[in-house]
Amino acid sequence: MTRLRFAFGMAASCFRRRLRGFAGDRRGAAALEFAILAPIFFMMLFAILECCITFGAQQILTNATDDIGRDMRTGRIRPEGLTTAVLHDMFCDRMPALFSSGCPGLKIDVRNFDTFEKVADEFSKGIVPATFRVDLGGPLSKNIMRVFYEWPGILTVFNDRVEDPKSGKTLLFATQTWQNEPFD
Repeated sequence: MTRLRFAFGMAASCFRRRLRGFAGDRRGAAALEFAILAPIFFMMLFAILECCITFGAQQILTNATDDIGRDMRTGRIRPEGLTTAVLHDMFCDRMPALFSSGCPGLKIDVRNFDTFEKVADEFSKGIVPATFRVDLGGPLSKNIMRVFYEWPGILTVFNDRVEDPKSGKTLLFATQTWQNEPFD
């Protein structure tokens, strides 16, 4: 038993001497501090960049919605021959910078109503419609256009805060409501 205590005492004193030597040595302290703080710094940096890129994509989507809505309101885009595919191509042509080729994940809903009260009733059903359609009204009709894009996240650390857990993507959207001008 005394031999075991002696061996344990020797190991403990050896460990204390090495620990004192390590604690007093300042070489490599900056590298150790960097190794501890670098992951947090880079995570914050990438989160800021992703927020900026996502905000830019949201602005591009909003600008395209405003431009196409203005063309619909003034009669430059008419209901005749306006299909989902044609409208999809119009949006893709206006959003080349940050969006993938062919704009996968782009969904567009255009509806017309007799009164603005009916438009408000449509919003009371929720922002995202159950079905998407293109039904642009004629002169003096009240219209609503909702545009959605499923934005893929880059940094996956914050996904549970900003993304839809089902699809794993952030839903960007833009909405415009207007009354058509008497363009006939």
